[in-house]
Amino acid sequence: MTHVHNPITNDPPASGTPILLIDDDRELCALLREYCAVEGLDLHSVHSGEAGIPLALNGAFELVILDVMMPGLSGMDTLRAIRSQSMVPVLMLTAMGDDMDRILGLELGADDYVPKPCTPRELVARVRAILRRSSQNREPDPEMLSSGDLVMWPGKRTVLFRDSLLNLTGAEFSILEILLRNAGKPVSRGTLCAEGLGRPLTRFDRSLDVHLSSIRHKMGHYEDGRSPIQTLRGRGYQLLWT
Repeated sequence: MTHVHNPITNDPPASGTPILLIDDDRELCALLREYCAVEGLDLHSVHSGEAGIPLALNGAFELVILDVMMPGLSGMDTLRAIRSQSMVPVLMLTAMGDDMDRILGLELGADDYVPKPCTPRELVARVRAILRRSSQNREPDPEMLSSGDLVMWPGKRTVLFRDSLLNLTGAEFSILEILLRNAGKPVSRGTLCAEGLGRPLTRFDRSLDVHLSSIRHKMGHYEDGRSPIQTLRGRGYQLLWT
């Protein structure tokens, strides 16, 4: 059988879940492409933000892996451009120990991050966790969840708060769904991280805090100044039952 390379990404065709990798490290791209093919992921790669943005926005990919440190258009600016038009899941590759990049990436709408250097196995595990959340959110489901002014249709990945649509990332949606299913009850940080982000809570990981901050910002406050999501010291978080 003759294989024809993808004319845009210059990658050979493969069967599997289509993933886009935007990273200027060509050797890493080749290594990850081979590993992902074995894992049933069809990884395509481009090596600049300028080349990656139109591909990320064309609807052909289930997830985007984006390196923070790239020449030309930075990973953060690339993420901004993607998020201005699309909520496609984005996994950031950040420098080891660079907490500011991680926090900024999450604040700009990334679903998760993996510090470099990382093993292909670790990266694929994070990818699968995000894809599972996205798949669950797309499954046909007539179920509607509600509490006061908050209404959610999990199967449609749709959330309304005070009759306004909330534009949430996949991670934010999962976290808010857990809180909504437990409205009026405290939910621990460990539970939100394990069920919402698909991984155990670690001591110095601030991802959950950033996602919660973003959800709160998008929901706003009640007239009395309270946030719909309350922090319960030592117990976790609680969606107010209204």
